[in-house]
Amino acid sequence: MSEATAVQAPRRMRVVAKDTIADGVVAVRLADADGGEVATWEPGAHIDLELECGLVRQYSLCGDPSDVGSLTVAVLREASGRGGSIYVHDKLEEGDVLQVGGPRNHFALVDAPSYLFVAGGIGITPLLPMLRNAERRGATWRLLYGGRTRSGMAFADELVTAYPEGVDIRPQDEFGLLDIAGALDATEDGVAVYCCGPEPLLQAVEAAGRERRLDVHVERFAPKAVAEDAVDGTFDVELRRTGATVAVGASESIIDALERVGVSVDFSCREGTCGTCEVAVLGGEPDHRDSVLTEEEQAAGDAMMICVSRCRGSRLVLDL
Repeated sequence: MSEATAVQAPRRMRVVAKDTIADGVVAVRLADADGGEVATWEPGAHIDLELECGLVRQYSLCGDPSDVGSLTVAVLREASGRGGSIYVHDKLEEGDVLQVGGPRNHFALVDAPSYLFVAGGIGITPLLPMLRNAERRGATWRLLYGGRTRSGMAFADELVTAYPEGVDIRPQDEFGLLDIAGALDATEDGVAVYCCGPEPLLQAVEAAGRERRLDVHVERFAPKAVAEDAVDGTFDVELRRTGATVAVGASESIIDALERVGVSVDFSCREGTCGTCEVAVLGGEPDHRDSVLTEEEQAAGDAMMICVSRCRGSRLVLDL
């Protein structure tokens, strides 16, 4: 299965601070509602916020993993989104108590002699703890950070102040699109490239990295498009722990089929981006449609996200 931080049980956390840090971006700091230490985490991790409006949303942790007293996320207001960010911006207040799940990490920082971090907009959030970690370890690193406007780029000023030599802030209205090819061509041998941001940026970095045979890691906030030739056929899922077999219809997900027969599993986003529903595959070939597992992890075929992924044959055996 993919490497991920051990998931801790949801816990009650209180909003202890909420501040506007850029145009359309608020930072929310959470502490344990009972005064205990917060969950441990590593750079790249995210948490699930269970909002009172009934929505569950995933946000990357952007604070300091050594801070045992609080967790911090930054949220971009998305007027065309599904309502989670608007609730955080307009309704969430200091003193509110939320159920918080995680941390969960499918974007872990690998050990490398040098790093290139590429951020687009709010995609800066998971990269902040990474570059701080790289700095503490003495690794060579550079951050290329783009956004529509400078005023909307969270943490830009503090990054330039703290790391004047390593940070390149490139708002689009001043410089145009990021020079991805130039940035990758300037990297050192053994570099690990980490990118988070909008889909066109991720695709550009993935494509350029593939051409140069670089080690590229990306995190998506929205699901990748399903291949045009994908076929939603029917198949059976054997639940190895119980011995039961469940038929999955062409118009339902594995999670849908399990719920239909009364089998409860953990899930959150239902679109293959959060990693909550990851299950070990013991037999059969998954048809991977998630945005979490790397190409290598998908090729291994020993884990899948059952909210979106399907089966390439007629039967899967899952560790359920």
